Amino acid sequence: MKIFHNTRHAEHAGRQEMFRGRLVDCHEVPDRLRFVLDELQRRPVGPLLTPDAALEVDAAMARVHAPDYLAFLASAWQDWVALDPSNAERDALPSVWPLASRHAFRTDAPPHNFAARLGQYAFDSGTPLMAGSWAAARGGAACALAAAQAVLDAERFAMALTRPPGHHAGPNYMGGYCFINNAAVAAQALRDGGVQRVAVLDVDYHHGNGTQTCFYVRSDVFTVSLHGDPRTEYPFFLGHADEHGNGAGEGFNLNLPLPRGTGFDVWWATLQTALQAVADFAPQALVVPLGLDTFEGDPISGFKLRSADYLQLGRALAQLGLPTVLTFEGGYAVADVGVNTVNVLEGLKG
Repeated sequence: MKIFHNTRHAEHAGRQEMFRGRLVDCHEVPDRLRFVLDELQRRPVGPLLTPDAALEVDAAMARVHAPDYLAFLASAWQDWVALDPSNAERDALPSVWPLASRHAFRTDAPPHNFAARLGQYAFDSGTPLMAGSWAAARGGAACALAAAQAVLDAERFAMALTRPPGHHAGPNYMGGYCFINNAAVAAQALRDGGVQRVAVLDVDYHHGNGTQTCFYVRSDVFTVSLHGDPRTEYPFFLGHADEHGNGAGEGFNLNLPLPRGTGFDVWWATLQTALQAVADFAPQALVVPLGLDTFEGDPISGFKLRSADYLQLGRALAQLGLPTVLTFEGGYAVADVGVNTVNVLEGLKG
């Protein structure tokens, strides 16, 4: 198993996020990845690599994200500081958003004011943007692209070990701590590399709304997610069971929402439904947005999995017999995320 590590991830280190009506310390922190690296030192499961600098990462990002959105991210910090030089001492968080519903706000005349543009491309106020956010996000996309290339080159399993995470980022928006959708980058790279059918199986506690949106009208990428019920759980506005895809994508999206407090037995039975749906699609490759925030000790989630359960998850994924790319997503019980992540990888290999 090849593991591609984003050496620039720590350049994205948010100071505060808006959480339930107040500014709090960020839950998504560099230590999340450090604890995984520490556990991989104790239990190595494969070489730790960095992506080849020659990879065409900008082109890969442009295959799943809108050009204006990528241009915004690339210059966002400079524009934030230009708005007010004192902004260099604080993270950028949006404070105004355009509702897209009819008779609300226009979205066809983009504003020049940076604060307004930040709201145009964000769907929450919990995703702080700072000087190193673009470099870290772009480095994560490079890891996803490298992992996909490894699988195309006959590696059975490969992982993009990176932060910030990605599965909430859509074609033209950020949110949920995510800027670039690494899972979507990997899935599209597999398709561009000649894989005819790709399945994405998201096991994060929070629905991967960005990934669903990227592929919602397509039949070549089957998206499956088991997650907290969006009637009570973030991101709230996607992830319901009646979302099956649209147009050519009708029938190629499956959501399996579960109530807060779900324990392993029910979660495991639901996973079997997801795995069977993937098998029925008969893909040639699999992408797994690997969220570990299903853990019982996670501070912002609500499932009850224990560390040993992640070994079983890895074994179940392996039984699909598919070349697999994993992307590192949620998991905010920081001291436990390393053990839980490596348990999945050991189960996958074993």
